[in-house]
Amino acid sequence: MIEFTLRPSPDSEEPFIELNKLLKATQVAESGSMANMLISTGKIWVNGKIDTRKRAKIRKGDKITYETVTIEVH
Repeated sequence: MIEFTLRPSPDSEEPFIELNKLLKATQVAESGSMANMLISTGKIWVNGKIDTRKRAKIRKGDKITYETVTIEVH
């Protein structure tokens, strides 16, 4: 399991990270294009459902799964 902590943003009321950027930041995907491919082919689960939105806003409490890897966002 990978734990990822969001940093507060002065621009946003609630901090978030886009799904493709999260996969790259946690090294689940080696590159942004690989992250986009994993998402578009339906291999990424967000909170128990397949999500094909590359720029889906991931927030505190979300759980992302790819094969045997789980990312918990804090």
